[in-house]
Amino acid sequence: MIRNITFRGFKSVLLILLLTCASVLSVFAQSASEVKKMRFMVGDTGREALVHIPNTAKTKASPLIFVFHGHGGTMENAYRSHQFEKLWPEAIIVYPQGLNTPGQLTDPQGKLPGWQKEEGDMNNRDLNFFDQMLKTLRTDYKIDDTHIYATGHSNGGGFTYLLWATRADVFAAFAPSSAVSRKAVGMLKPKPAMHIMGEQDPLVKPEWQRLMCNLILKVNSCDTQGKPFGEYATYHASKSGNPVILYVHPGGHVYPKEADEVVVKFFKDIKKP
Repeated sequence: MIRNITFRGFKSVLLILLLTCASVLSVFAQSASEVKKMRFMVGDTGREALVHIPNTAKTKASPLIFVFHGHGGTMENAYRSHQFEKLWPEAIIVYPQGLNTPGQLTDPQGKLPGWQKEEGDMNNRDLNFFDQMLKTLRTDYKIDDTHIYATGHSNGGGFTYLLWATRADVFAAFAPSSAVSRKAVGMLKPKPAMHIMGEQDPLVKPEWQRLMCNLILKVNSCDTQGKPFGEYATYHASKSGNPVILYVHPGGHVYPKEADEVVVKFFKDIKKP
């Protein structure tokens, strides 16, 4: 029978098989997880976030990672730029959308989206947004409260530092990128952290970031001499049990894709007591 199949017939059978496989894989992917746009009301303002939700999120306590885009960014771009879902598919990953915000280094008129820079800024609209997201996710899904994390780039990294300063007890660890937060420094309590910086950053100067790194090493009672934790990454042990990883790459004001793997490796190692 196989010998009697024409080349055209063979192509038709092959096409059907490929389409069937693609359909099965698509159904499997959808059943394993989904990415959906969630909406939140914060006072009288509607806010949004793209959220990766594993299929076990309603039955099994899930780790939770918040990922904050930089000034002028979007939740869609943040989602496309990272691979946290692939590296930790059991985790709920939240990509919130910022609102138009005056920038410190660019966009002083505030025509592009971003995040508040200090406590009390813009009536705490983004801290309140975070609180509402966390409340809703805890209501809708099973959240592992010992594995909640935040990361963000540039202005999003600054907001990550602000969350550390104002919501530290919620989190297991933080991973800000290309950011400093002078106002938050005096409010930081010891907490595991990873700081990502580019040696050629033209916006958030490397010398500013090095000062920030030295401060968090001091806050966390870390050893000044570290040990390798992967390419570009140095692990600094802590006398208080709050280690710091400094990820120093040769690039500019960017969040390198390779850092995702190190961030997830670090987060997985850290559990809130």
